[in-house]
Amino acid sequence: MEKLPLVFLTSFFVVLLANPALIKVALLKRLFDEPGDERKIHTRRIPTIGGIMLFGGTIFTYALWYPIPTTTDFQVILEAFNNLKYLVATTIILFFVGIKDDIIGTAPVKKLVAHIIVGMILVLMADVRITSMDGIFGVYTLPYWASIFLSMFTYIVVVNAFNLIDGVDGLAGGVGFIASVLFGCWFIIVGDSELATLSFALGGSLLAFLIFNFQPAKLFMGDSGSLTIGLILCVLAIRVIEYDPTVVEKTILRHVSQPVFAMAVLVYPLIDTLRIFIYRSLKGLSPFSADKNHIHHKLIGLGLKHKGTVIIIYVFNIVVVGAAIVSGLLQPTFSFLLVFFVAAAATQIPFLIAQRKSITKKADA
Repeated sequence: MEKLPLVFLTSFFVVLLANPALIKVALLKRLFDEPGDERKIHTRRIPTIGGIMLFGGTIFTYALWYPIPTTTDFQVILEAFNNLKYLVATTIILFFVGIKDDIIGTAPVKKLVAHIIVGMILVLMADVRITSMDGIFGVYTLPYWASIFLSMFTYIVVVNAFNLIDGVDGLAGGVGFIASVLFGCWFIIVGDSELATLSFALGGSLLAFLIFNFQPAKLFMGDSGSLTIGLILCVLAIRVIEYDPTVVEKTILRHVSQPVFAMAVLVYPLIDTLRIFIYRSLKGLSPFSADKNHIHHKLIGLGLKHKGTVIIIYVFNIVVVGAAIVSGLLQPTFSFLLVFFVAAAATQIPFLIAQRKSITKKADA
């Protein structure tokens, strides 16, 4: 655990020092996003390959500082090796799918195939899957088939949710940074140095990236970045949900529902994706079609700048996590419902304000 500051600083400085050269190369090779599309908010050419250093900085740091178990137990050593092996392998797959999409585009069918392959590796080979819901709606241990289905579904939703919210300077990077730090703190409390190392390796990379991505952005993370972030945070979330409850019971986290905490940490991408899919389906549109009806777009439509928008979302994310911790004294189902309704109600405020403004404007006309 004492090496975690070095983990954070290593990934931070790798990304910080490498990004200026990456930006220069991207501009020379014309690997940038052109303004002009009505869905795009930026007005300048901005490189879209920031995910290269997010991937490189995180995986390099995780491998460099990976805590090798100090034991002669072969099974423990093998499990640690497998954890590293499967995470690196799946991240590489998604990184190359993302970087291809950033540079020349990738067919949706090919991206779906890549997601299925990665999901199968994680769920069936690495055994990163949800096996219990901790009593939410009376559900405890899941049947094997339900565990596989729910875990695959969770993976696809979380990874694509981070891809969908990457529409405002500093948003996906900032939300990812907050999530990685919160997960990292959780793993510190339960004494898991391996997962804490992964969390802070990602956190350091994201903080350095935000220096170049906060408004006015000089660099976008692209699909290579958002898919990498989504994958790692999904793995961390499932590890939190599945963490040995006998270990958690001995810490200050003993009253906090593990599934509710994991969902609260990832609340913004999850709630925004749920809302946008429901909205598009009710409008008769494809749930995968692109538009400007995300929560962050609505906040900007109310007159907020990029910085104000992302700061509000950061605060919202932290408040919901606080609600999840405070509601830990409740039964898991009530804790989940409380957190969900707090999040859902808060995210409807911008739309209610916009609707009221529209009604007032029509009345004045």
